[in-house]
Amino acid sequence: MKNIITQFSRLFVGVLFIISGLIKLNDPVGFSYKLAEYFSEPVFNMPFLEPLALGLAIFLVILEVVLGVMLLVGYKSKLTIWFLLLLIVFFTFLTFYSAYFDVVKDCGCFGDALHLTPWQSFSKDIVLLFFIVILFVNKKLVKPLFSNTVTNISTLVSIILCVFMAVWVLNHNPIKDFRPYKVGTNIEKGMEIPEGAPKSVVEMTFIYKVNGVDKEFTEKDLANIPEGAAFVDRKDKVITEGYIPPIHDFTMVKDDSDYKEELLKEPKLLIFVTYDLNLSHPDGMKKLEGLSKAAKAKGYKVIAMTASGADEIAKAKKQYGLDVDFYFCDATALKTVERANPSIVVVQNGTIIQKVHYNDTDDLKL
Repeated sequence: MKNIITQFSRLFVGVLFIISGLIKLNDPVGFSYKLAEYFSEPVFNMPFLEPLALGLAIFLVILEVVLGVMLLVGYKSKLTIWFLLLLIVFFTFLTFYSAYFDVVKDCGCFGDALHLTPWQSFSKDIVLLFFIVILFVNKKLVKPLFSNTVTNISTLVSIILCVFMAVWVLNHNPIKDFRPYKVGTNIEKGMEIPEGAPKSVVEMTFIYKVNGVDKEFTEKDLANIPEGAAFVDRKDKVITEGYIPPIHDFTMVKDDSDYKEELLKEPKLLIFVTYDLNLSHPDGMKKLEGLSKAAKAKGYKVIAMTASGADEIAKAKKQYGLDVDFYFCDATALKTVERANPSIVVVQNGTIIQKVHYNDTDDLKL
């Protein structure tokens, strides 16, 4: 019985680590954004690690996949199980911290393929920790399935394939797009809230200065606020999260007006997406004006979207000779639209029909 439980644990942990790792390896840039969120000031306040987020993300996801393979084939099982234990303890701490302090809403454990709440992520890690402890206690029962040569080759091949996959997706788009803005998505429909969808329950607390002292009042107490009290602030606490549409923070703002309704009706719309012009790749930016001219010659309306300010926009226009109008959108939304900076998105009547990395502009179909 002990051996059966141990082998089941081995299979369960190994497969789950491989699946979880491959999903994140498909989109390491997205996982790096999640790590950067953990490093940010509101969470662990370690901003010096933010520039290392992408490198750490790639290392962690490759480690996750390779450890899963090593466990399944039985390569250096004692060392493998030690690494798995340390890794799951680390992940369990992160997910507990996220859930308890309500700071990171989604740990990114399965990328955009499966979104888990903080407490769901923590529960998942507790289950994994339970099975890994079983493996740790019964390390002697985790033996190689094949000869040393086969297990060595299997481990080496998994490392090589993971590195190749990482390099590929970093220089192109993710192999499988799980994001809300994948090809075939109608942006306007993605923003719709179905009739009867649950609404958020929010508890509002109002702060008034009464006789020089800040006092809090609930909505029920508003009628009892003393005369002469001065409003200071309002705090909102979400009691129950309502339905949030897949696309909920998409804007196309210019001169303080949002033009998304108008632009998403365009039959031929080419968008250059560059969430931060200061970080945009020069080789990609140099290609944009040529693409703009080719697209305009075929009847496309060409625009750019960014979260950068007016000064950065003016500088980029001058540096790269860009003759397009820039529209503002939140950086997080633009990072979700595309991972490359810059990237090119073709939209037809509000539906995304093509997305290409700046390295793949030759594949663009106009």
